[in-house]
Amino acid sequence: MSGVLDIFTSFADWLVYGVIRLDAGTSLGQSAHFFVEDVSKILVLLVVLIYAIGLFRASLDTDRVRGFLQGKHRVWGYVLAACFGAVTPFCSCSSIPLFLAFTAAGVPLGITMAFLITSPMINEVAIVLLGGMLGWKFTMAYVAVGLLAGIVGGAFFDLIRAERHLTDMVTGATPEPTSDSGCGCGCKKTQRISWGDRHRFAWKEMVDILGSIWMWVLVGIGIGAVMHGYVPREWIADNLSADRWWTVPLAVVLGIPLYANASGVIPIAESLLGKGLPVGTTLALMMSVVGASLPEFLLLKKVMKPRLLVAFFLLLLVLFAGTGWLFNAISQAYPGAFG
Repeated sequence: MSGVLDIFTSFADWLVYGVIRLDAGTSLGQSAHFFVEDVSKILVLLVVLIYAIGLFRASLDTDRVRGFLQGKHRVWGYVLAACFGAVTPFCSCSSIPLFLAFTAAGVPLGITMAFLITSPMINEVAIVLLGGMLGWKFTMAYVAVGLLAGIVGGAFFDLIRAERHLTDMVTGATPEPTSDSGCGCGCKKTQRISWGDRHRFAWKEMVDILGSIWMWVLVGIGIGAVMHGYVPREWIADNLSADRWWTVPLAVVLGIPLYANASGVIPIAESLLGKGLPVGTTLALMMSVVGASLPEFLLLKKVMKPRLLVAFFLLLLVLFAGTGWLFNAISQAYPGAFG
């Protein structure tokens, strides 16, 4: 996976430093490199993933999915969805197509939200990097918090009956089968959909989704690029290291425009910890960067009504800030607990 992602880094190096000839040591050069690399990477990943998930959705046996989850206790559904999110290498944006697939299949919204919250925060690459750079105590704490955030978030959305606030885009999103495989005995069998129909559905979904959000993706990444190049890490560390209650939620808010995947933010977290940023504040910032982003919220506008979108944002703010306060308190009471 890292070898594939290196292609986008090399492309940004070639375009920004080779063709445009910006200096890699300047803020403008760093911002431009971040923008080119992330735009090319995110758009390519979105095209591939939305199309691939579209094929999956067109082939989905909704009765089997519903039957499996209906046979489980709802709490186990949250746990399974959070664990599934932990083993899928998706960022906050590329988790959206699979979220749509689950919702269209009739999976309870709380379970799909458990997946959506956990998926971008945890993956096997992030675990390996965290263990090597920040230690296994910190890694285990991060994984546990990520799973717990998904489970708690899923339960919360079921508690408030959040499915009432989904848009019409979710309903009827799975294509109707075009061939009848009924046996004539009066029972209903799962109908087969041709590969041509699956391709047309996946292609249309990819074109429709990208056509409606590409501009907002550019805006979100552009904001992140400006902050990446022009806001020094020293400033972040100096202003967020003070022992004041508001520094943790401030770190969460600052992390949202800094769109990145877990692998990309880990080296930054290592640097910030080395400059004195408290462990809880660092953890809250990491979770905010990888678990929430402007492009993600702009994508979710297509499937969530404003009230539900605000509730999702506030839930993430509470979960991430609460995690930061808790870990800061533990680290102050037990120095070296996460070393």
